Parts: sequence; structure tokens; C-alpha cells
Amino acid sequence: MASVKLILLQDVENLGLAGEEVSVSPGYARNYLLPRKLASKASSGTLRVLAARKEKIEEQRKNELKSANELSAKISTMVINIPMQASDDGHLFGSVSERVIAERLAELGVTLEHHRIRLPKQIRQIGDFDVTIKLHAQVDTSAKVSVVRA
Repeated sequence: MASVKLILLQDVENLGLAGEEVSVSPGYARNYLLPRKLASKASSGTLRVLAARKEKIEEQRKNELKSANELSAKISTMVINIPMQASDDGHLFGSVSERVIAERLAELGVTLEHHRIRLPKQIRQIGDFDVTIKLHAQVDTSAKVSVVRA
């Protein structure tokens, strides 16, 4: 199958860091990377632009890592209480998904995209659960989620 050579303009999870040359399928390049300006066609001009921006990119990476570590420390001390309707034996009428946890975190003052929260499966029972949150490529944290009867 044919592939397209691109240079990443920003870090892309599971693909590479800014400034790297990657080979991806034409559809992924055309439909995702290029419209979002995450990558550019591989050319000498693009390489020169990236070389000029290299210090700025490194500074941005350091700032992102620092803020991710600070957020990790904040989240690890929190207990996220989620009130849900449940039957007498503790089964929920519905389930707790990544979106529900992200909305509850937003109410508590922590703004995250729901896709950063990793649940092996949706929570369908009352109880306490440990949830993994991927804040940065190098920073994972664990949050305590307590599902209680509403």
C-alpha cells in the first residue's frame, strides 16, 4: 500500500513528535493530519521552518510536561463522587462513562478531554474505582471515583 511522507508540525499521540518525518496512509494524511495542521508535506522549506521553531517547540514541551505533573498531583488527591440512580442490589440504572467523569471533573475545576480518561469498561455498579487518566505522553495519573446512590 502507498504511503505519504509528512513532517509533523505538532506532537501527535501514537505517531511522533514535532519535527519528525513520518510515513502514513494517504487517507490519514488527507483527512486528519493536514486539515488540522498537525503535519505538512515533506519539503526542504518545511524543514527550515521547523529548525527555526525548534527552541519554541522544546519550550512548549517543557511547559506541557510541567503543567501535566501539576495537574497529576492535584487529581491524585481528589475523590470524584458521582451520584447515580441504582437498584437495591447496587446495579446502576445506566452507567458511568469517560464523559460523565470528565463532566464531574469540570464541575470540580479540572478541565480534561474525555478521551484522556481510560476505563477498561463502563462502570455499572455502586462502589469505589481507580481510573487511569493520561495527561501527557509521559504522565499518567490515577483518580479515585466513588459512585454513590443518588
